[in-house]
Amino acid sequence: MEDMIALCKAMDGIGNTMQKKAAELERMAEVLVTGEQLRLRLHEGKVVKDRRHHLRTYPNCFVAKELIDWLLEHKEASDRDTAIRIMQKLLDQSIIHHVCDEHKEFKDMKLFYRFRKDDGTFPLDNEAKVFMRGQRIYEKLMMNTETSILATREEEGETFERTLVASELVDWLLAEGEMATREEAEHLGRRLLEHGIMQHVTNKQHFVDGGLLYQFRLNFRRRRRLMELLNERCRTIPESHDSPFCLRKQNPEGGNTSFLSVSPTKEMKMIVGIRRSSMSSSCGSSGYYSSSPTLSSSPPVLCNPKSVLKRQVSPEELQTPGGPYIKKTFTIVGDAVGWGFVVRGSKPCHIQAVDPSGPAAAAGMKVCQFVVSVNGLNVLSLDYRTVSNLILTGPRTVVMEVMEEADY
Repeated sequence: MEDMIALCKAMDGIGNTMQKKAAELERMAEVLVTGEQLRLRLHEGKVVKDRRHHLRTYPNCFVAKELIDWLLEHKEASDRDTAIRIMQKLLDQSIIHHVCDEHKEFKDMKLFYRFRKDDGTFPLDNEAKVFMRGQRIYEKLMMNTETSILATREEEGETFERTLVASELVDWLLAEGEMATREEAEHLGRRLLEHGIMQHVTNKQHFVDGGLLYQFRLNFRRRRRLMELLNERCRTIPESHDSPFCLRKQNPEGGNTSFLSVSPTKEMKMIVGIRRSSMSSSCGSSGYYSSSPTLSSSPPVLCNPKSVLKRQVSPEELQTPGGPYIKKTFTIVGDAVGWGFVVRGSKPCHIQAVDPSGPAAAAGMKVCQFVVSVNGLNVLSLDYRTVSNLILTGPRTVVMEVMEEADY
């Protein structure tokens, strides 16, 4: 009996160690994604460029003082001290460095810093390689929507969205040339799970080449806020993987999960996520998985924020001559992490949420608008998944016609 108790305690210790390690690795992955998104945004905004100092050219660098100004202008930091703390976090994690490696601290001065990915000095240790492999697999699966092995499936009487059958993932890895043998592919699956990139749907199993279901925990496309870097606690709610149009989370602690649905006029509507254990198939809903940040036994649940619409409108009603709806056209240029809005509903779709700092908000898009066309194609009879796919697989610049209720 005493031996059994000792064995149980030993197993609990091993489990706690695994959970702690997985949480640390997941946190590292979030820092890497956030840093890469910032790098792309700064390149796009010409903040990163070749600069000269004392007759010498320093390629692909930025000025610390100018970057802090940029962070404040784009509301990524509330003050200069906070901006310094954010960039220091990236420096400590070897995402950025001083061009001559003479400063180990990020200083609000006219000093040159550079992203290590831009000069080839990023340390590719085993952990980073697993993360980069996981990101590549994620993007390939998300982009190849027609033949994707991601699907809604059931396990243990519960329905889970965007799942992978382990054996099918192994087959796919072999077919795509990602791995050479089934044993290697299974080992990769276990590494992705241990790094918090994937999870068993109920968090009860490790990765095994068989019929069990798994999901991605990380949404690599979600627009990260730099302030998240200062939150030492791991996130408790993985994001929706429908598209890069994602909601911003509010108050991750607590029983319910809140999301912001924000229009450019700074109008805010709190949408409380209702916890469910299975997927809702009703129109106008959107799925958000909630699970423990560690490899615990608690199952993920699906949170469906309530539709922002007061009532559903038919395509005929929208197009009635003299009706209460007016048409608007937006040209939205996607940035490094997407377009910044969420489409939901069906026949017609509507704008469920708008990221106040994203391209859609800048173009004038608001919640509750109905989507009429995407790049000249009428979409009034389509559902939100089809419309999202049209945008994802189309050009970076999206021209959208919407209908909104007129203000009389």
